[in-house]
Formats: sequence, structure tokens, C-alpha cells
Amino acid sequence: MSQASKLALIKEMIDSAESNLRSAKQILIELTGSSTKNVYAKLAKEIEPSVKGGDEDGMKIVEGVFNGETMVDPKGKIYPVPANYASKSKLIPGDVLKLTILEDGSYLYKQIGPIERKKIVGVLTYEDGQYKVIANGKAYRVLLASVTYFKGEIGDRVTIVIPELEDSEFAAIENILPRDGDEIDVEE
Repeated sequence: MSQASKLALIKEMIDSAESNLRSAKQILIELTGSSTKNVYAKLAKEIEPSVKGGDEDGMKIVEGVFNGETMVDPKGKIYPVPANYASKSKLIPGDVLKLTILEDGSYLYKQIGPIERKKIVGVLTYEDGQYKVIANGKAYRVLLASVTYFKGEIGDRVTIVIPELEDSEFAAIENILPRDGDEIDVEE
């Protein structure tokens, strides 16, 4: 297959994936009557926390669902999740988090309910100011913090983690696969 044919095939796959994603989002809105932000809020309402959003010794405890970039609580309020924490913890949409807000305003996150996951391999790309991994005919957004941590480069083969049962526009980077002829760095 020529390079031009491969590029045409890739463009067709991306166009198809984008179209499928738009259709899936529209169906989701029709089924739930809300945007994806509200879907995560509805998921958060299903959480049965041990401490439900109350104050404890001057600290406030909030539980919610990670949406790929932030945490959404049962009321739909959004809390920022540090990209380095999300990257290091390999958080994916649907993971349940507990946020402890300390008296001084500091945020402490803890992953308390990881959802079922699966790993797939794709290729790292960059478009529209965002790193993405193209895998199984779909473009998954990944955090810049993960790309820089793993020293990823456009064109690298990447293992990503995605929700096993739910469709997601986000993924977590598990690892960058070595290119042919590259040695694997082993930390000692």
C-alpha cells in the first residue's frame, strides 16, 4: 500500500471516528436529556460514599466521578484534578474519586472506585492543540502530563487504558512502546 493510500485511509478512519463520536454524543443527549457533563453528575449521584459531602474536623469531603479532565460531584459541580495526579494514577472517565478539601484550601484526591478497564495500542498524534492516540479507528484525548512524563513523540506506538464498557473520548497512557531498534530503558 502506497504512502498516499495509507494517508487517505487514515483520514477516512479519522473522519469516520469523528462522525461516530458526534452521533454517539447526540444519542446520549437524547437518552439522558443532558450533556456529557450532566451524565457524569448522574453517575456521581449513584455513588454510595462512606462520608457524603460533609465536613469532618474542618475538612470537607466530596466524592465524584472523573470525566477525563475534572471531577464532577453529584450536584454537577466541577472540581479541577491536577493533570500530574490524573496521569500518574492513570485515571480514566468513570473512576470514582474522593476529594478532601483541607482548612487551608488544599485539595487532596484519592481514587476510591476504579471502573473496569481495558488496554489497547494506538499511535500518538497531535491535532487541534491536543495530544490524541488513534486506536481501533477512534481518537482518544490524552493528558499532556502523560505525554511529557513518558517522553512521547508524535508517531509513537502507545498502550492506553480506556473504560471497558463505556465509550470515552479520553484515555490514560499506560506506556510508550519502543520503536524498532530502540532499547527499553530499565530504571534501577
